[in-house]
Amino acid sequence: MKPNESLIDEMPFIAHLIELHSRLMRVMTVIGVIFFSLVSFRNDLYTGLAAPLRHLLPAGSSMIATDITSSFTTPFKLTLFIALLIAIPFVLSQLWAFIAPALYQAEKKIATPLLGSSVVLFYTGIAFAYFVTLVPVLKFFVSVAPEHVSFMTDINAYLDFCLKFFLVFGFTFEIPIVVLLLIMAGVVSTHSLIEKRRYIIVLCFFVSMLVTPPDALSMTVLATLMWLLFEMGVFFGRFMEQRHSTAKASD
Repeated sequence: MKPNESLIDEMPFIAHLIELHSRLMRVMTVIGVIFFSLVSFRNDLYTGLAAPLRHLLPAGSSMIATDITSSFTTPFKLTLFIALLIAIPFVLSQLWAFIAPALYQAEKKIATPLLGSSVVLFYTGIAFAYFVTLVPVLKFFVSVAPEHVSFMTDINAYLDFCLKFFLVFGFTFEIPIVVLLLIMAGVVSTHSLIEKRRYIIVLCFFVSMLVTPPDALSMTVLATLMWLLFEMGVFFGRFMEQRHSTAKASD
């Protein structure tokens, strides 16, 4: 082997590492710019997040900070989370630009709408959690507090609860994309999914029981939502299978 052959073989890998590093730096820069643009509004952002709970608290109750630093760090944590959410389209565009050269033209045509749909569905899931589901869940927890117990929630614990809640619903709304990808990859078919529908419904309730707060309302809402989104994925998967069968028949 010639002395420079190994160097020639390694160059593409090194070039990919350099490109990956460059795109990661761009992503971190954009997230940093968004974060520092929002950081002066950190307390307002937290006030907006806490509004659903504050309106439900009994008279004389309030949110508290049990840790010395939590009143300072918690709004920053929320601001960073919001910056990451806003930057998701840019992050995915950088990921797409990195992997696109390795894809075939047909794969590129499919991947682009799937990426766009996944972003929209993720945002929709978080919006659904905040505007539709959060208030009933909080109302339940406030209502079940014992009569002589003051309901005063730590601000950091409330933030962690909300972030988990939002991410669960955000990723739940990705179910149609996952189902479509499995069907397109040939791992499953719509016929096999329909046959296993009853087991999938049970699985939805089992998963929702694990990832939601311990109350029947949020578990039922999430499980029903997971099932409906699964059915949406099956519906579009059947459409794609029919389209693929028609294309093969015409060939």
